[in-house]
Amino acid sequence: MNAPLPAWLDRVFCEDALSGMARLPDGSIDLIVADPPYGLGKDYGNDSDKIPDKHGVDAYLDWMEQWVDVALPKLAPTGCLYICLTWRYAPEIFVMLKRRMTMINEIIWDRRVPSMGGSTRSFTSVHDTIGLFAKQKGYYFDLDAVRIPYDAETKKARSRSIFVGAKWLEIGYNPKDLWSVSRLHREHPEREDHPTQKPLEIIERMVKASCPPGGVVLDPFMGSGTTAVAALRTGRHFVGFELNPDYCAQIEQRLARTVPATSAALASPLLDDIVE
Repeated sequence: MNAPLPAWLDRVFCEDALSGMARLPDGSIDLIVADPPYGLGKDYGNDSDKIPDKHGVDAYLDWMEQWVDVALPKLAPTGCLYICLTWRYAPEIFVMLKRRMTMINEIIWDRRVPSMGGSTRSFTSVHDTIGLFAKQKGYYFDLDAVRIPYDAETKKARSRSIFVGAKWLEIGYNPKDLWSVSRLHREHPEREDHPTQKPLEIIERMVKASCPPGGVVLDPFMGSGTTAVAALRTGRHFVGFELNPDYCAQIEQRLARTVPATSAALASPLLDDIVE
């Protein structure tokens, strides 16, 4: 008989991540996917993304360090962290994380922004920076789960005998560290009412590569709930935190529309305002 799932599993809690994460058991998380406020003044219905002034930059970086130090003990020994950042603060945050973890990749997300408009005093910024960090050397990483299939023309061009039966040709190639995935424009069917929603394609790649099937993904800043949806769709468990009650309601509705990869393997997704 299977043991009952922990009460905190497969839930998004409407509360501050620092207090919520502190109550999760240490070593219980396989993967952290974090998309914290960038400090660029986005409207999240509160002041969580207020633009740091000259003296506020240190406060912003101190806050980043605070939640990281609460989150990292929750990772299992084979666990990893993906963190989405703006280029403005990525260098400082990467240095902070490299003092605590092993850096595996710097990933550039090309948002495919159309070639129009933008600044007249600098080059137009069209990317986000994503850091992949591992807790220790033996971290979990399933490359085969995220390989990109070759098209028929490419496979035909590699028809010489030396390529016959080659695994890489049959199952696809390793995704590079430049991810060209379109941002979610207003008319995109995946789009929710959230200013910085990440595409499901990006988050599912992280989950499938760095969390074992049946494992647990933590998202401290759930936003539109994409990490929870990705976990549910791929047969993983999730836990997350979100301050804005309107976003929590959106997540609840979005999860209700999501078909789990294995319905029997996952508990019904719920939202709560406290950890039980």
